[in-house]
Amino acid sequence: MPLTLYGIPNCDTVKKARTWLEAKGTAYTFHDYKKAGIDAASLKRWMGVVGKDTLLNTHGTTWRKLDEAERSNLSDARAIALMQAHPSVIKRPVLEGKDILLVGFNAEQWESLL
Repeated sequence: MPLTLYGIPNCDTVKKARTWLEAKGTAYTFHDYKKAGIDAASLKRWMGVVGKDTLLNTHGTTWRKLDEAERSNLSDARAIALMQAHPSVIKRPVLEGKDILLVGFNAEQWESLL
């Protein structure tokens, strides 16, 4: 499975991750949430590995703008629906490949795993 970097192109953290991957000569495909969306199966798979608390970006503007009712008592199914409706609430970037799933960018972590 080739590497796929999921994110939003204007996100500073995604930009850092892309620059890092390119500097290392690491091939990857970029998946833009804003243009292509994200399927429920991917979100469910990711949550199965890292959990919804890691996957949800609860510090961003999009999260804070949501109604309290949308943010509270999130079951896995509701979290998936919320992330599909508002891709900006997915922590960025997500890097997925064979036996690799990294959420957020940490150069030292990525260096040790890639």
